[in-house]
Amino acid sequence: MTPAHPQAPQEARPTASDRYKWIALSNTTMGVLIATIDGSIVMISLPAIFRGIGLDPLAPGNIGYLLWMILGYTLVSAVLMVTLGRLGDMFGRVRMYNLGFVIFACASLALSLDPLVGGGGALWLIGFRVVQAVGGSMLTANSAAILTDAFPARQRGMALGINQITALAGMFLGLLAGGVLAAVDWRAVFWVSVPFGVIGTIWSYRSLREVGTRRSGRIDWIGNLTFTAGSGVLLAAITYGIQPYGGHSTGWTNPWVVSGLVGGVALLGLFCFAEIRIAKHPTLRPMFQLSLFRIRAFAAGNFASLLVSIARGGMQFMLIIWLQGIWLPLHGYDFERTPLWAGIFMLPLTVGFLFGGPASGYFSDRFGARLFSTTGLLLVAASFIGLVLMPVDFSYPVFAALLFVSGLGQGMFSAPNTSAIMGSVPPEQRGVASGMRSTFQNSGSALSIGLFFSLMIVGLSGSLPQALNSGLQAQGVPAATAGQVAALPPVSTLFATFLGNNPIGHLLGPSGVLNTLTPGQAATLTGNRFFPGLVTTPFHHGLVTVFGAAAVMSLIAALASALRGKHQRAAAEPAAPASTPAPTSANG
Repeated sequence: MTPAHPQAPQEARPTASDRYKWIALSNTTMGVLIATIDGSIVMISLPAIFRGIGLDPLAPGNIGYLLWMILGYTLVSAVLMVTLGRLGDMFGRVRMYNLGFVIFACASLALSLDPLVGGGGALWLIGFRVVQAVGGSMLTANSAAILTDAFPARQRGMALGINQITALAGMFLGLLAGGVLAAVDWRAVFWVSVPFGVIGTIWSYRSLREVGTRRSGRIDWIGNLTFTAGSGVLLAAITYGIQPYGGHSTGWTNPWVVSGLVGGVALLGLFCFAEIRIAKHPTLRPMFQLSLFRIRAFAAGNFASLLVSIARGGMQFMLIIWLQGIWLPLHGYDFERTPLWAGIFMLPLTVGFLFGGPASGYFSDRFGARLFSTTGLLLVAASFIGLVLMPVDFSYPVFAALLFVSGLGQGMFSAPNTSAIMGSVPPEQRGVASGMRSTFQNSGSALSIGLFFSLMIVGLSGSLPQALNSGLQAQGVPAATAGQVAALPPVSTLFATFLGNNPIGHLLGPSGVLNTLTPGQAATLTGNRFFPGLVTTPFHHGLVTVFGAAAVMSLIAALASALRGKHQRAAAEPAAPASTPAPTSANG
């Protein structure tokens, strides 16, 4: 007998897997956010940190401390990502991720308790920043694989988009957080990570579980050692290439730098040879799955990611120097206040990230990754061209609009690109694939510093000395002193502006010349307009070179993204049930 009132369909209750995927997303997003914030938080707070430990980072012999404080975290992350992702495949991605939270929290605590001063204090900070980077690498290397395991294909782009854009936004939020916390106390820069690390550790151990496929096997020691040594030596050599050597403004002719470049490339060549041989071994599993590069979506996505990472890293450093060294002083901001305000004025970039990433990740699940990622890279290239065409003393609304477009484009690219990369590999190799993806991204950030700083230094070395010499003499500085200051390497001037120091005060302070000048001359030299006025023309030449190169990289990356082909789901991943329409993301 049919009831008079048909029973309403029962609402589908959330399953355990439905609840778990949101727990995994929230926890891993917090993990990568704090890891990437700590990657950049030190950058803005370096003046307060060095004052706190009583060390002048720009004094002769101390530039190395400065470089390793800036780059040590990034270098370690770039070197260890693949190894930690491979270990996650072997021993459990959640297990490696949880351990990463523990290491990260302990290192953050040790950093905030630095008991030393001077060079010893700097070495303490550099050493525990390396340890912190190990923990952060364990978080970021395995987070994408955990999400790929937890989410179905139809929602994977959205989840990875939120995770990836949060990580990228963390790089720029770290600049703002560093400026705010450094104004309170330099130790607060490291203290802020401790509660997040403790909460994340407890939460991840209690809530995350292994749902992915493990791939057992013996550790590839040859691959791990040759890759770690090769990439570490190569990136370190590029880092030291920034420093002057002999009579040159950069160190690319330094025999140690040249040896590092050649030795690093040779070790990476040996690594590739060893991985090909190990792949044929019946029991060993290679650390770097070179066979994954036969998958067009994986190869093209990682190549595009590397180029965009190089361009993004160069943009980040150049924008900081542009704002802190020229634009903010010209608009009345004291040099000491420029680090904080540079972070604030760059917020449109972060807003663009946060707006474009999750939205493009959501829609790419339905319409494919190729359209969104390629369009995003074209927007990034257009924003670089716009920055090239702007005057050094720009109108901020136009500048903010270009930053927003750049952030939007990077968000549109990053989320679908990550989803396409991770969705193209077999489930049992997602950990190593996530590590390889992160390695390309972090290596690009490290390479960008050496590449773009060198381009800027070479550009400044041709015109800055003459501008300094004539400008200083016009304000009463003796010719001998002006010539001596003008002959100093441009890297010192760049780092002075980067640290929020008054460049002329830094250059003339040791000579005592300021005390011999009239009060008006001294005030003019150390005022907000003298140095920006001197460097505007040579700096703009450098900006054109740097942002022009970044625009070309973005266009090449867009071409690679367009040629990625249709995204094919990995054969080992279960297909959708016949009654369920196939996700449209498989079409592009």
